[in-house]
Amino acid sequence: MIDKSPPSIATATAILIDIFTNMYTLLLSPPIRVVDLLECVMDNIESLLAELTNAYGPSGFEGPVRSIMQRELSPLCDHIQTDGMGSLMARLGQNPDVPKVMIAAHMDELGLMVKFVTAEGYVKFQPLGGWLDQALINQRWVILTKDGPVRGITGIKTVHVMTPEARNQVFKREQMFIDVGARSLEDAEERLGIRPGDPIAPDSEFTPLSGGSLYLAKAWDDRVGLGVMIEVIRRLQVSSLPNTLYAVATVQEEIGLRGAHTSSYTIEPDIGINIEAGVSGDYPGISQEESQEHLGKGPAIFLHDASMLPNLKLRDFFMDVARENDIPIQFDVLTGYGEDGAEMQKTRGGAPAINIAVPTRYLHSHYGIVSRNDFDNTVELVSAIIQRLDTTTVQSLKSFD
Repeated sequence: MIDKSPPSIATATAILIDIFTNMYTLLLSPPIRVVDLLECVMDNIESLLAELTNAYGPSGFEGPVRSIMQRELSPLCDHIQTDGMGSLMARLGQNPDVPKVMIAAHMDELGLMVKFVTAEGYVKFQPLGGWLDQALINQRWVILTKDGPVRGITGIKTVHVMTPEARNQVFKREQMFIDVGARSLEDAEERLGIRPGDPIAPDSEFTPLSGGSLYLAKAWDDRVGLGVMIEVIRRLQVSSLPNTLYAVATVQEEIGLRGAHTSSYTIEPDIGINIEAGVSGDYPGISQEESQEHLGKGPAIFLHDASMLPNLKLRDFFMDVARENDIPIQFDVLTGYGEDGAEMQKTRGGAPAINIAVPTRYLHSHYGIVSRNDFDNTVELVSAIIQRLDTTTVQSLKSFD
């Protein structure tokens, strides 16, 4: 039974004293600082980058990453859909009389695929993407089966039984296998659920380094670009843009820029901005001839790679906007590399396109390193660029007169 009688004078007095004590404590407390709010936001970004990089998504099997992108972009955009390849296309704005600007980053990471299982239960594999053979050996992997993840390791013969000649050789991928602890082919298939064609992803987790200013993780190529894209859309969704913005998370970039091909054809952009993981050249064994970008010195604009040359007017536009906003930038000229900007550039009748990258150490391996400052500066620059791409500016960039 509930007692509905009024409280005694002593009880009421105690309650009032408690209320006034709490109010007095609150008034004496320091105010909430803007820096505290910014730190909260920064923690949210770090958590997002951890979730993106920890997600498994080899080329052709990007589903878990697509789910994250759909969850993040859906509340921010006016429309979102997937194309026939599985690329996710989000639109902000819908005015048919303004330019179409496409920003892209790819969801897939380097991985492997189950080729077959030996009679003894060892998994032979097919690489998905551009792996170095020596980056594959003695690493942890996750096989994504219909029954759930199965962990394993690429085994390596112990040095104690090798000949002197064998100790100095580079092991080829054809010699490698994944040990999942299976006792036989039947055990691997029936108990573990492993089938030919199952995707295999690197097994390595996001870790902050250097007090949180650097991040260590797999799959920065190109989860760092996806993170930039999300934060750009988060900033711009409250703005009145002079263009219709398409944010596209593409598939199968690592095996031939395939998702960008179909999504670029569908959107037919007037301007293409690709957001990628760059090639940092600031560690032992890599020279300035090979790469010119460094961690901590801002986003890098690619001036040459194996897949495209950027529009020079667009390059100059990026440089001008960066200078006006005090955003550090750097440049890179690479002999190799390929990226989705090439597909945006040559789709339909062609469009000015450029690749902007967050410098990254140790691409195409189980672990890479990026700088949080470079990430934040890339978000700043891409956001500022998009807000300036009105009809007159786009027409000027597309003109060859």
